[in-house]
Amino acid sequence: MTEDTMMSADQIWRAVAAERAGLVELLEPLSEADWDRPSLCDGWRVRDVVAHVVLSARASIGWILINVIRARGSLDRAIRDTAIRYAERVTTQQLLGELRDSIDARVTAIGTTPADRLMDLLVHGQDIAVPLGIAHDMPVAAARLAINRIWTMGAPFRARKKFTGYRLVATDTDWSAGAGSTITGPVTALLLITTGRQHAWHQLSGAGASLYAQRERR
Repeated sequence: MTEDTMMSADQIWRAVAAERAGLVELLEPLSEADWDRPSLCDGWRVRDVVAHVVLSARASIGWILINVIRARGSLDRAIRDTAIRYAERVTTQQLLGELRDSIDARVTAIGTTPADRLMDLLVHGQDIAVPLGIAHDMPVAAARLAINRIWTMGAPFRARKKFTGYRLVATDTDWSAGAGSTITGPVTALLLITTGRQHAWHQLSGAGASLYAQRERR
């Protein structure tokens, strides 16, 4: 794995602000029907994803603990349920306004980093844009930082374990990780597959891509 994926905290937060601003621009012209369309996140509409992004910009330890208890100890369920509940309580314009107000927020929930906020925004931006057929570019430098974070963390994605026996190699920037059969392609597509977004596989190639596809079909 290359070492030049590092950015300063201030650079990461500026990238986070840019992603939030870009998401506002993507969402502003959408119809109410678009906001209720399914996203790439299973069981989440576009408005639920936006609610999650809004809530993640202001999460506090007390709020997290209350909602984890409410979800019977499951952090994943707490994240999902709180986003859906919030999306039901507020209007589309309120969600959009709160997202706009959060652009410069520099808040990280306990146990997370600014890189997690950036990764979350990059991936969820695609979760919204792809089902709507909207092109939403992902900056290469930001995607490289995000995949580096994904590769070095454990839960929830466990990318190193999932891709044991494979070497991931970006074709548009200096990033690679793992050992074994090679999977090559844009770093943005590699980021998406390591976070479980299957639609990005068509952008990838190499012997490893074929082997992985065969493994998944068994």
